[in-house]
Amino acid sequence: MFPTNPSLCFLNFKPLLLPLYFFFPGSDCAPPEPLANGRVLGNVFKLGHQVHFLCSPGFQLMGPETRACLDSQNWSGAQPSCKCMSQRSLYKHVLFSVLVVDITVNNDASASISASSSSSSHRPTSISTHVRASRCIEFLDSTHCTCEQGYSISSHNSTRCTDIDECELFRLTRPGRLCLHTCVNTAGSFHCECPAGYSLGRDSRSCHDIDECARATHNCSSEQVCVNTYGGHRCVEVDCPRIRNATYIKTSPLRYDRNPCIQGDNACFQAPVSINFHFMSVVSNMSTPTILFRLSAARILGDTLRFGLLGNRGVQHFSVQRSGRLTGQLVLVNAVQGPATLELDIEMSEMERRVLLGRYVTKVTLFVSPYNF
Repeated sequence: MFPTNPSLCFLNFKPLLLPLYFFFPGSDCAPPEPLANGRVLGNVFKLGHQVHFLCSPGFQLMGPETRACLDSQNWSGAQPSCKCMSQRSLYKHVLFSVLVVDITVNNDASASISASSSSSSHRPTSISTHVRASRCIEFLDSTHCTCEQGYSISSHNSTRCTDIDECELFRLTRPGRLCLHTCVNTAGSFHCECPAGYSLGRDSRSCHDIDECARATHNCSSEQVCVNTYGGHRCVEVDCPRIRNATYIKTSPLRYDRNPCIQGDNACFQAPVSINFHFMSVVSNMSTPTILFRLSAARILGDTLRFGLLGNRGVQHFSVQRSGRLTGQLVLVNAVQGPATLELDIEMSEMERRVLLGRYVTKVTLFVSPYNF
């Protein structure tokens, strides 16, 4: 907003609403120095990002209008300053030529330019909200124009301000620089959007999974188990396993135990003592190797425990390793591109002098998200 009297130069003039700077951990450059008698536009200080400098009315920018964050973690160019215009120049400006350009936004989201001058007049022109009129002060043969935050002076016409497309500007940087998922450019600004099943974080750029199971917003029946996934959920049914020569009883929502075997029924004794079901959700392209979970025996009757994958399912992506005397761990050894669903069986065998005492099976289902967050 211009001072009431354009012929006066307000030294150390500062607007009431100062720009806010947000410094996130891991930023490549420190926030630029405040501009006395002006303002700094831009609040992202990472590698390749730019900030813009504007002076208050009655002051002239001395130095670069734009500075970029370099690999050296320093800003390009020198720190600009705002120099007060001389009283003589301002006096001539008031007497001979005053051009003040304001913006009026219509209800149909279009902008019009209105100008008043002692020496010339302009026809109001309707332009897009992505192109607005600049605020200019003209005296003698020199014109100084500034733009609102989110706009920059047009290279073809200094009286026009064009929208800075932040999304396109940072498109070539690594994902997550500006928005974790989708960046939507708007007139003078931008906003971030998340895929279905996610909510926008408090920083207005990150995405957080919505746990439909914890919030009870799922559509699973009472016979099904709700499993939260990244970006959604699954309703799974844990069915009683069908194994020859053995019968099972459900002892928990995710576990079945074998019924007692008849003495001398070796085929029944060879069947798993218990079968557990374990469901997991992971992001796409998770870094490897990564320990997904550990399993252990509360107590053992024999002298040895063995851990391994049962059959060939999962051998391409997983490995089972011993992590302690009574514990083993499932390790993801090769990254998985989502969306995908992987299934595998882990067997823990209890031995006594190389004689099998019991087998315990864990059926693992891995839901891989389409996204890496």
